[in-house]
Amino acid sequence: MPLVTTKEMFEKAYKGGYAVGAFNVNNMEIIQGVINAAKETNSPVILQVSKGARKYANMTYLKKLVEACIEDSDLPVALHLDHGDSFELCKQCVDDGFTSVMIDASHLPFEENVELSRRVAEYAHAHGVVVEAELGTLAGVEEHVENEYGSYTNPAQVEEFVRRTGVDSLAISIGTSHGAFKFSGEAKLRFDILEDISRRLPSFPIVLHGASSVPQEFVEEINTYGGNMKGARGVPEDMLRKAASMAVCKINIDSDIRLAFTAAVRKHLANNPAHFDPRQYLTPAREAVQQMVKHKIVDVLGSNGKA
Repeated sequence: MPLVTTKEMFEKAYKGGYAVGAFNVNNMEIIQGVINAAKETNSPVILQVSKGARKYANMTYLKKLVEACIEDSDLPVALHLDHGDSFELCKQCVDDGFTSVMIDASHLPFEENVELSRRVAEYAHAHGVVVEAELGTLAGVEEHVENEYGSYTNPAQVEEFVRRTGVDSLAISIGTSHGAFKFSGEAKLRFDILEDISRRLPSFPIVLHGASSVPQEFVEEINTYGGNMKGARGVPEDMLRKAASMAVCKINIDSDIRLAFTAAVRKHLANNPAHFDPRQYLTPAREAVQQMVKHKIVDVLGSNGKA
């Protein structure tokens, strides 16, 4: 099945009270792990590529790997640019065959965010590609995205923003944050803001970034086998499930993939010090990604059986 846009995915997710997982991919094993989990659970899925992943892996390689993984499947799969920071990057991804792009101009003043997002949407729509934009900024760090305190999305701005830009989905800030060190105390999400936004934008798909849960079993395994990730904490999964049952149609997961992958590699090498063949330690890493993504699909997103 060829790559699809997220339009139908989100329409079904909104009506069905679930969210579609958007998983960041960087290499063959991660792509295979995510797709295998989606096949096993019969779930739609979004594979997203960041600016850093494009630089690291070469976009031609990544796209061919994605195509190879889905060529014998009827699974709905979208290929999405995560955190595009310029019109030029978004245009390149549209031209490269992405079915969805994100323009993140949330760090700019409102009018500049509107103008850049509108420009990207006009180009993308002319080529059959959907667009995600962001209003409000997240705390934490994700590659080039950095903000110390974060800023909640102002619900009073969302209607004007969507109307003037023409974007197809909106990433909002309600208390999630990028990276594996999200909270020093109790995690809190502003569901009142989400409810207000959903009233103002009925049936419009909302996106949550910075939504990894940082499973403690992975953190403990990494630390047991030589790592140092003290204090890593993420968004509780019950909060994400609640958001998925509301207006949130897309939930981004990146750090949890990295944690599962790294924990498996560290454990294997520690227990098998004579191994030096990458296939020996990347095989359990791929399996760890698959099992983690399967858990997210079934227990957090609720998208299993929705392909």
